[in-house]
Amino acid sequence: MKIITALAISIFAFYCMSAAHAVTFEWATVGNPGNADDIRGDGYGGVDYTYRISKTEVTNIQYTEFLNAVADADPNRLYNTSMASDTRGGIILSGSSGSYTYAVRSDSIGRGPGGSDGDDYTYGNKPVVYVSFFDAMRFTNWLENGQPAGAQDAGTTEAGVYDINNGTDEVRNSGITYFIPSEDEWYKAAYYDPNSGGGVYYEHATSNNMVPNNNLPSSDSGNSANFFQSGGYTTGSSPYPMTDVGAYTLSDSPYGTYDQEGNVREWNEAVVNMSARGFRGGSWFNESFNLAASLRGFVTPINESPRVGFRVASIPEPSSLLLGALAAVDFW
Repeated sequence: MKIITALAISIFAFYCMSAAHAVTFEWATVGNPGNADDIRGDGYGGVDYTYRISKTEVTNIQYTEFLNAVADADPNRLYNTSMASDTRGGIILSGSSGSYTYAVRSDSIGRGPGGSDGDDYTYGNKPVVYVSFFDAMRFTNWLENGQPAGAQDAGTTEAGVYDINNGTDEVRNSGITYFIPSEDEWYKAAYYDPNSGGGVYYEHATSNNMVPNNNLPSSDSGNSANFFQSGGYTTGSSPYPMTDVGAYTLSDSPYGTYDQEGNVREWNEAVVNMSARGFRGGSWFNESFNLAASLRGFVTPINESPRVGFRVASIPEPSSLLLGALAAVDFW
């Protein structure tokens, strides 16, 4: 028993030390399993299990950790040079192949109004952009594999959740924890009202049926988002157009997610026309009609745009299995 106890304590200590430097997420739990599809349009949103989805998009800080772990050579081009050359990107590259290192870009002082800290534009908590569907799959594979450091291979980025192939044939492997949300999972987290008694979906991911305004986060009305509006907060013409993830604290979805309305469009797993992957949510570049639940988009999975990012989903909570096992150990 002492050996088992010591082993359990060692595992727990290792987990805690690893987690201190790991990429972590704040999760929204999406319950109400078995909800019906939205009867509007083509019908999305029905999910028959409980899952979690990250409350915000993957950030430049989080993606930089990923790059530094697996992209010292980067044969699969997880890094796009536009992340540094375009003001809307947020990550810089140093060194040569085999010893690449990555860092979040320095703040752009006085470059508003897209910055969430007064007139400064900070990059760390902006959503990562210039990421393809392949990049998103490899990021979730890396999460699934325990966030290892090493070459881009089956143990890090090329297998785990998805066995990387041509961008549209990949499906989730069974028994996995992390994944890119399906279109139904994304849609439910954004629009479904769990307090409605069933079957009610909002038109906008701000828990509202009215078109949101594009106030800055400091003037969040409870129905605000980052999108282009002529004559208003004109992010579409700004070289510094994004807001920090989660900055619209009053304009969350019914399940407590942020920015599924505006900021950046987000990849989902939908395969469209056998050659494209889906995205939803509108962006800083799009006008308000692109934000609605009725609008879906798709593009080739190799596309890397300053207007598209992603968030991740999960089932079950990774730590719950370990903590449950530890709770079953007799420490005394």
